[in-house]
Amino acid sequence: MKSKQLNRNEIESLPKVELHLHLDCCLSFDVVSMLRPGTTWEDYQEDFIGAAKYKDLANFLKIIDNSLELMQSEEGLRLVTEDLFQQLKKDNVIYTEIRFSPLLHLQQGLTPEDVVRIVEETVSRSVEETGVEARVILCTLRHYTKEQSMTTVQLVEKFQGSRVAALDIGADEAGFPIDAHISAFRYARERGIPCTAHAGEARGPESVWETLEHFKPTRIGHGVRSIEDPQLLEELKKKNIHLEVCPTCNIQIDVFDTYTDHPIAGLYNAGVSVGINTDTRTITNISLSDEYEKLHQVFGWSIEHFLQCNRGALAAAFLLEPQKQALEKKLMTND
Repeated sequence: MKSKQLNRNEIESLPKVELHLHLDCCLSFDVVSMLRPGTTWEDYQEDFIGAAKYKDLANFLKIIDNSLELMQSEEGLRLVTEDLFQQLKKDNVIYTEIRFSPLLHLQQGLTPEDVVRIVEETVSRSVEETGVEARVILCTLRHYTKEQSMTTVQLVEKFQGSRVAALDIGADEAGFPIDAHISAFRYARERGIPCTAHAGEARGPESVWETLEHFKPTRIGHGVRSIEDPQLLEELKKKNIHLEVCPTCNIQIDVFDTYTDHPIAGLYNAGVSVGINTDTRTITNISLSDEYEKLHQVFGWSIEHFLQCNRGALAAAFLLEPQKQALEKKLMTND
């Protein structure tokens, strides 16, 4: 049966959960104009919005440097975080997990602890002001040393009890092995620190397999190339591993050629838990409502599809059960 056609207002009004969102990839023109006075719309498009296609993830990541340059001070970090919450509120996001790497923000004298404190405090204030519930994920990066990864996980530990909730690993999956980071993820596991990990985007199913084996996360960032391995799909279902899927960004870095080629519908239909995310709102030039609209137009997804994805994301969120239950009630208001 053909699903009901949804208009833009209906899509925007849907309550949404977004678990995969990079703070340093979500700078609006307004906040860039505040932090870099004199920036024109044309400058913004050239320096902050990515090309329609990149040949690989490594080339895509280079554009982030322009955003990072504006996020080296307390003011920069605060304004960028506040700005993101305005974007989330407009998208009717009721819960989000915002990730970033503290060690990328030390060029003007802030310490890693300063960076995490500034972002965490701003997130807390913004939750109160906007009503968008949120947690923070700290990222180590593939090219980091063992020591840098340990520093990052120990920051998560130090801020436990705040809105800092988990550890992630990102950056160039294809260019760097996991070896330097195994001890940091073991450290997290031994201390009950939740983990997610980027895998199965720039590399194939083998990346997801090794990530599951050595990092033991409860979620995978992207994981879309799991579709190539039926046995891996069964493993993901068996272990209830949630995939944080970011369709348009995957197309942008040429993991898949066109939106029609994206496997999110195949993963969903296979019974894998998938969530819908933007990943990089600015670089990919997309809102979460835009992403829903694409899924509706290309795959015929209905409100029921979106609800199931959001419930799966919420079940996998780094929250306590009472908090999840309260948010699920909000999700169900549009059932």
